[in-house]
Amino acid sequence: MARRGTELFPDLGAHCDEAHCMQIDFLPFECDGCGWSFCAAHRAYADHGCAKAGDLGRTVVLCPDCGDAVERASPGQSDRDVLDAHARSRRCDPARKATRRPPPPRCPAPRCREAIMASNATQCKGCGLKVCLKHRFPDAHGCSGSAARAAVEVEAAVPPAGACQGCGAFRGVTRGVRGLYRRVKSAFRPCWAGGA
Repeated sequence: MARRGTELFPDLGAHCDEAHCMQIDFLPFECDGCGWSFCAAHRAYADHGCAKAGDLGRTVVLCPDCGDAVERASPGQSDRDVLDAHARSRRCDPARKATRRPPPPRCPAPRCREAIMASNATQCKGCGLKVCLKHRFPDAHGCSGSAARAAVEVEAAVPPAGACQGCGAFRGVTRGVRGLYRRVKSAFRPCWAGGA
């Protein structure tokens, strides 16, 4: 076993148990195979010649039919033998593979592959699409029901404020929501009622 600590601090650190190293390490690694303490250079099983170095641990084979991970019974067992034993055990159900969780929805903007999650999505007020944050603005995702496009269409259909279809008089253009309301209202007012 490793000699512990130094003369000043006997409970701090340990010497590496590798025969030719004996380096003092203040954060030694204790091997779970042999129980000895080692420095960072000799902590792996193969580096200090541990008996557990030959143990490959637990390995699994993925079943192509059902997607389950099947553990090997013995370290030398081939993949084909493991899969045959899995098929004979009647635990292999190909229908289970079809019931896996579907992939998350993607942003509908052209050439965008961003997955839509609760933390990175917003719903467009114009068209109602759920888009990623990069395409949250109407012009970024080609919004078809945008309020801005609707306002442009209304402006094109309604004559300017103060213009009368009968006399052709024009009193000026106003901007904003109030101006749009006035333009719509004046389009339905006869010229003799409002006076040009």
